[in-house]
Amino acid sequence: MKKFHHYIIFLAGTSLLLASCSVGKKYTRQDLDLPENFRNNEIVLTSDTLALSWRKFVKDPNLTALIEKALIKNTDVSVALLSMQQLELAYKQSKKGLLPTLDLNLGANRTWLSTNSLNGSLSDQFIGTPYMDDYNATLRLSWEADIWGKAKMQKEEALANFFGQKENLSALKTRIIVQVIQSYYNLIALDEQLKIAQKNVQLSDSTLSMIRLQYNSSLVSSLAVEQAEAQKKTAELLIPLADQNIAIEENAISILCGDFPDKIQRSKGLDATIVDGTLVTGVPAELLSRRPDVKAAEYAVVAANSRIGLAKAAMYPSISLTPSIGTNSFQFNRWFDLPGSIVKTIAGNITQPIFQKGALKTNYEISIIEREKLAVQFKQSVMLAVSEVSDALAKIKHSDQRLQLIEAKSNSLAKATSDAALLYKSGMANYLEVITAQNNALQNDLEQISIKREKLNAVVDLYRALGGVNDTEQY
Repeated sequence: MKKFHHYIIFLAGTSLLLASCSVGKKYTRQDLDLPENFRNNEIVLTSDTLALSWRKFVKDPNLTALIEKALIKNTDVSVALLSMQQLELAYKQSKKGLLPTLDLNLGANRTWLSTNSLNGSLSDQFIGTPYMDDYNATLRLSWEADIWGKAKMQKEEALANFFGQKENLSALKTRIIVQVIQSYYNLIALDEQLKIAQKNVQLSDSTLSMIRLQYNSSLVSSLAVEQAEAQKKTAELLIPLADQNIAIEENAISILCGDFPDKIQRSKGLDATIVDGTLVTGVPAELLSRRPDVKAAEYAVVAANSRIGLAKAAMYPSISLTPSIGTNSFQFNRWFDLPGSIVKTIAGNITQPIFQKGALKTNYEISIIEREKLAVQFKQSVMLAVSEVSDALAKIKHSDQRLQLIEAKSNSLAKATSDAALLYKSGMANYLEVITAQNNALQNDLEQISIKREKLNAVVDLYRALGGVNDTEQY
């Protein structure tokens, strides 16, 4: 017995001696070789990493209310929050990896023994019954020595998964914000397209009335009337299409806000929703700390790095101690008759995998490949982030140039439409020139609305590309 105690003490001492050993390597970020600046960025750059907030450039109270509702009621956000709770519980559980487990077992059984067996004959002789009872109560403690730092690696993996999901939640909130804003802009743009179509219907109707008067006076042919009718129908066709798209866009915004399809309150025009486009861009390296999707991709690499250590530790021996104490009796009334019924056990085990068909080594090699895949995906996410900022800056710059040009074009076409009508009345222009001028003005007005919407969407894209929602924002 004394020798066995020495064996247990040896196991415990070995466990404590090796407890500081760890087979996992600490995570280090790969060299990403980031550029010093964004492409085509002509604004003054700064190293300011102050938190971005959509409230800094969204000035429309109706849009603000929609975003706040979406961040609270959107179903995707609700699911992501529940996933956060799951991972938080998993992390809390991983922190208990070094603690032993304690089990209580209570049991009673009765066995009818064979009368021809030795136990059966002895039972009938000494107990006086053809059966034998066994009452057992055991409190068992089990503890595995964390020799290779498995508990630490499990905690690191769980923590990385938790923070990764937290960044995914921020990325999701950013996506929801951007979708609500851009859908809102689309909705107002459709309102303006509807107004332009209605205005052109009225203008075409006036032109048609004028041409009909001339037709009745035999000054023009029926061809002129038909051309004017066709021009009016061109404008009229835009009205039901705009109404249809408005209803669809309102339904989409309602769903984003966690509501059933309904009417959406909004401003009267795109000019009333102009955003502040002066967002601090910083430098490409700052996207590593700003972009939630980039941070989530890196946390995935961190978690994979921990899984490599766990897969390697599975190939090494494990040491466990299992002491227990309890009571045992073959008579119920003496079950807890202390100290006579006390049973004590202590056990120590060393387990070394020997032949597992190469499964443990294969799992280790697979975990290494998985980390390499995630590392490549992390680098790709950084490259994409830099590209998206550059794209948004280019869109803002060139949409401004297009807006200046189309504004000048609008002024020219408005004057051309007015002059064509006056010249037609005085007989110095034909009806085709009037119809052509009106059609050109209609198409230009529609294009101008599209460019305005592109400019607004580009600013929102820049907000998302620079990082979007951050931990400091409150809703």
